Amino acid sequence: MAMNVQSADHDEVELNTTINTTPLVDVMLVLLIIFLITIPVIVKTVPLQLPNAKNIPTITKPENIVIAVDKDSNIYWNNAPVQVNELRGRFGDALRGALARGTPLPEVHIRGDKDVPFGAIGRVILAAQEAGVPKIGFLTEPRNNDSQ
Repeated sequence: MAMNVQSADHDEVELNTTINTTPLVDVMLVLLIIFLITIPVIVKTVPLQLPNAKNIPTITKPENIVIAVDKDSNIYWNNAPVQVNELRGRFGDALRGALARGTPLPEVHIRGDKDVPFGAIGRVILAAQEAGVPKIGFLTEPRNNDSQ
């Protein structure tokens, strides 16, 4: 640290106009150390292995049931129009038929328009769950990177 010592014979006093940055640097180093210590404690997450997204082609089996829902909430059972209140009975008939034949239980594949209200899809899922359908899936188009 330097000190300006003036002799007694000078009448005018020179002012020291420089900023002392030593306290500023000390405070910043202390803050940096505090942040370096506390950030690893704050950023704790549950260790998980997240699944990788894969595009697996759907194997269409004859026993699968394809339900389509258009943007006007119209429901189609294998391309034939059907009412919502008929779905539970038809799902039940399909399951009982598969059990009677000894074939695997059918899967329900839902194709929904991108503009369909979620309530229409929800009614189809609810009817399938109430009938005891063990497997429900959604059919989608592969993502086109050109238009998002």
